[in-house]
Amino acid sequence: MANCIVHVTFFLLTCYCLSAASVPQNAHTAGLGQLGVNWGTMTSHPINPTIIVDMLRANGIRKVKLFDANPWTMTALGGTHIETMVAIPNDQLSQISTDYNYAKKWISNNITRYYYDHKVKIRYVAVGNEPFLKSYNNLYINSTFPALRNIQKALDEAGLGTVIKATVPLNADVYNSPNNNPVPSAGEFRVDIRQIMHKIVHYLNHTGAPFVVNIYPFLSLYQNPHFPIDFAFFNGTNKPIIDKGVKYTNVFDANFDMLVWSLKKAGVPNLKIIVGEVGWPTDGDKNANIQNARRFYDGFLRKIANKTGTPKRPGGMEVYLFGLIDENQKSILPGNFERNWGLFTYDGRPKFAMDLTGTGKDQYLVGAKGVEHLPAQWCVSKKEAEERYYELSNSINYACQMTDCTALGYNSSCNGLSLLGNASYAFNMYFQMHDQDVRACNFNGLAIITEENPSTDKCLFPVQIISESQRKEAGVYGVPLLVLLISLLYHLLV
Repeated sequence: MANCIVHVTFFLLTCYCLSAASVPQNAHTAGLGQLGVNWGTMTSHPINPTIIVDMLRANGIRKVKLFDANPWTMTALGGTHIETMVAIPNDQLSQISTDYNYAKKWISNNITRYYYDHKVKIRYVAVGNEPFLKSYNNLYINSTFPALRNIQKALDEAGLGTVIKATVPLNADVYNSPNNNPVPSAGEFRVDIRQIMHKIVHYLNHTGAPFVVNIYPFLSLYQNPHFPIDFAFFNGTNKPIIDKGVKYTNVFDANFDMLVWSLKKAGVPNLKIIVGEVGWPTDGDKNANIQNARRFYDGFLRKIANKTGTPKRPGGMEVYLFGLIDENQKSILPGNFERNWGLFTYDGRPKFAMDLTGTGKDQYLVGAKGVEHLPAQWCVSKKEAEERYYELSNSINYACQMTDCTALGYNSSCNGLSLLGNASYAFNMYFQMHDQDVRACNFNGLAIITEENPSTDKCLFPVQIISESQRKEAGVYGVPLLVLLISLLYHLLV
């Protein structure tokens, strides 16, 4: 009997390890090469990173770009051979720029540790994220370049400088062309940051690091009501840009080549360029929807697969799609669309058919496996609540201040609901945010819990996933589950 227990226990351990580390690639997406994704984690209910990693591997995605060095995420990437770009948040740039010992400590704790001990395939360290955005009002102008140098120096001293390079992901607003000549060949780095940008690009060229740029055709459309919509996609346009005999039919190519010209004028014409972020949101604006997102990705992925490049940089291109999962905690100052960039929904479901190989297959990506939801119940407004109009309006405002109501915004997926519909959506989002706590569905007696799904054809009333704190308290995943299985088996067999 004891031998039986040993053999069964070994079998369980083997199955557990295999399930965590041996997820086969989707045959249709294996070998995506230069295509990666941005994995942001600004969400109230994160999916277990191990589940996310399994999903990445199932879809053949071999590159990820992170926005921090969260231990949970980094550990999940260990041993997977997924090439990783790890980021230093902007709020740490100042200390890293002035305190080299702190820079060395950061590298030791967040890079060396995971590279050697956990076998994470780290390729780049992103020093900040878009630190020269105009909206930052020069907050990081004096710290970014010194921080970049200190991080690369620390990597060199750790013996990793030849395999891991430090770089700075920058928004495409760091370069521009004059209003009277808006063509790629007229592009240069912005006057206010030109001196520091020249120092950075020459340093990157010296260390062998790439220039990482974030390009968003959607934002060109969002910020300019007169922008020709076809120019944001890859299907051709009747309003192309002609620049020195070169015809540009989409804004991505024009923007990318404006950077190429800017680098040439800065004296580093051959500096490698990586597109750090590019994508299309699916909600939060009249142009942010499933149809436009699919149109954009179909054209863009076909372009990447064909390795057409741009007129100034033909050939293959390394890009990171933005983003992986919807993030309901992101700031919506840029617009309501900010929380809806994901290729997957908050619970890991693919939003639309998408072929990462760019060969035109009409297929959905592989979704997250093992995500558990809370019970199928919703918090909605009582029918008689409409009689208490002012109290109802105040309750809606309160709920939306505490949760994500961006879908109710103008031209968004849930815009157009009735007053009671708006209240029900707001109440339910608040209810789900608080893990369906019955106390979160009261609103002075205006709300009630129901098992009847209030969703419509266009508007989803979500049911939240089980938060990781609940999982840990319940012991429903990972090693606790394994221990429970072995314990039960032991009592059955002895």
